[in-house]
Amino acid sequence: MPASIHVERADPSRFRVTVTDGDSQSMHTVSLSADYYDKLTQKQVSQEVLIEQSFRFLLEHEPKESILREFDLPLIGHYFRNYESEIRRRLGT
Repeated sequence: MPASIHVERADPSRFRVTVTDGDSQSMHTVSLSADYYDKLTQKQVSQEVLIEQSFRFLLEHEPKESILREFDLPLIGHYFRNYESEIRRRLGT
């Protein structure tokens, strides 16, 4: 069963993400600038959908316990070179 991902806006550019897998959870704070959001989505999907799909991408590559507790969304691309092209493909943007 895939992990459950809940994204909640903390302020205009920060989100709290809870990943639940079985009976364990991890909590994360993700920053997302308006410019990076526009670059990846052309505003075709919500910021919450972008972050949720980004976590689905991460969970395909590492366990939730390995995901940083706090990070800026562009950091994913520093670890996974195909992140931006893959997330655009998934979102249809």
